[in-house]
Amino acid sequence: MMNYIWVAMVVIAVLAGIFTGNVGAVQDSLFSFADQAVEIALGLIGTMAFFCGLMKVMEDAGLCEKMSKLLAPLLRWMFPGIPKGHSANSSISLYIASSILGLGNACTPLGIRAMQDLQTLNKTKNIATDAQTMVMAISTGSITILPTTAIAMRSAVQSEGAAEIVGPTILTTLCAAAVCVIMTKLLNKIKIFTYDYNIEKERAAGTLLINEEYIGDDPLELGAVAKSTDDTIKG
Repeated sequence: MMNYIWVAMVVIAVLAGIFTGNVGAVQDSLFSFADQAVEIALGLIGTMAFFCGLMKVMEDAGLCEKMSKLLAPLLRWMFPGIPKGHSANSSISLYIASSILGLGNACTPLGIRAMQDLQTLNKTKNIATDAQTMVMAISTGSITILPTTAIAMRSAVQSEGAAEIVGPTILTTLCAAAVCVIMTKLLNKIKIFTYDYNIEKERAAGTLLINEEYIGDDPLELGAVAKSTDDTIKG
């Protein structure tokens, strides 16, 4: 979808330049901002490398486990289905910490790791658990105390005032995080969005995929799935 949006913006800019007689200005801006985009991207490498390295040091030093214990009350409320001592607790804590630091794209590997750890608690391959939907909600609207990436980008294009967005960022991300988490909790209580309901729906359609990597004590049975599918077809 984003590719279509960017192509549409470029096409609109070119057409606007043609109809207004400013094609030369559009062309000059295109090459000028292309060079500036490369400079900004290269300037972000140092910031990203530093904070990714910092996260790795924190993990090796055992700070992730301490952070997960500190966030334990909040994590138990947000992720009640995760057993104590499961690796997902540490990976989610690390992901939340990186989001709070506003690491942007540097958070992506940590989020993927959290989802992979949570997948070991998922009975299926094609239905997200409540915990996984909550991680997606956090990634959509996460609290950011220090918008590191945004500050680095602003520093690359302006000489001063790059950090003046900290206050508004904290306020807006607090509101966004509250809305995302509360709405996820509420929607998970509606029948058509519940995990078990969607399992039965996929089972009836014959499209349920069982996760062989599930480590819980209540796995889905292939025989039960096949029988339910046969009954549905006969009905």
